[in-house]
Amino acid sequence: MMTVHEQIEKELQDNAVVLYMKGTSQMPQCGFSAVVVQILKNLNIPFHDVNVLADLEIRQGIKDYSNWPTIPQLYIKGEFIGGCDIVREMYEAGELQALLKEKGISSAA
Repeated sequence: MMTVHEQIEKELQDNAVVLYMKGTSQMPQCGFSAVVVQILKNLNIPFHDVNVLADLEIRQGIKDYSNWPTIPQLYIKGEFIGGCDIVREMYEAGELQALLKEKGISSAA
């Protein structure tokens, strides 16, 4: 049986882009999560979504893991990027696109 911390680390190792969010990419259950999903879809970036509402241990565990109090949380190649406001600002400035390119993550054409 894996601890919550181990489960989070495995998801981050197994997936290049991970979004811890409320709801799913098909059905976000908060506006902030929906914004990040839309940005990733606009960039055509494949990502793994984790619905924190489905597992309260993961919901608290990811906050402890990142030392960040809010959801959503975006990770790229295991690195915590930020929440909705940070991701939106990076996207609007072109920084998110540059970071994805730098990390070798391309859109799913």
